[in-house]
Amino acid sequence: MTIVKLTGMARGGGAEFVAAADMTFASIGRAGLGQMEVLGGIVPGGGGTQYLLNRAGRNRALEIVLGAELFDAQTAERYGWVNRALPDDEIDAFVDRLARNIADLPDSSIAAVKSALPPQDMATGMLREHEAWASQFVRPAAEKLLRGALAAGAQTRDGERRLEQLLRSVAL
Repeated sequence: MTIVKLTGMARGGGAEFVAAADMTFASIGRAGLGQMEVLGGIVPGGGGTQYLLNRAGRNRALEIVLGAELFDAQTAERYGWVNRALPDDEIDAFVDRLARNIADLPDSSIAAVKSALPPQDMATGMLREHEAWASQFVRPAAEKLLRGALAAGAQTRDGERRLEQLLRSVAL
């Protein structure tokens, strides 16, 4: 059982990790999720498109990926990207209580529930995602955008804090 307690920003691979978890809880006012890879001329990898498709549906997954915005905890909850958005002063107690309640169950019960609620088979979708992702790196646009992002400081602390804005400025 994987439970994520998100109290910061998760973009790109971090957002993919969050979406792959069994359950995710996000802190209102502190948590943010984003899939901004298209601003660098590529598509999300690591299951990003597939997990979003399962959690949020196709129309919202398209909005998330192609819109390349940072989503707050409450919007992520409304979209199904996270289980629940909680006030920052309540998230620790809630997630800790839930995790303890689950840990107190017999292992066989947890396994039985997880087998009764299997994740959707994403093998075909993951292959499509990988092919779409890999195909973008040979394109001049991706190289130009990614080099521009690095030159503009995308890898710095300040760049990370305003990543979507920085990437959009490079794309102009």
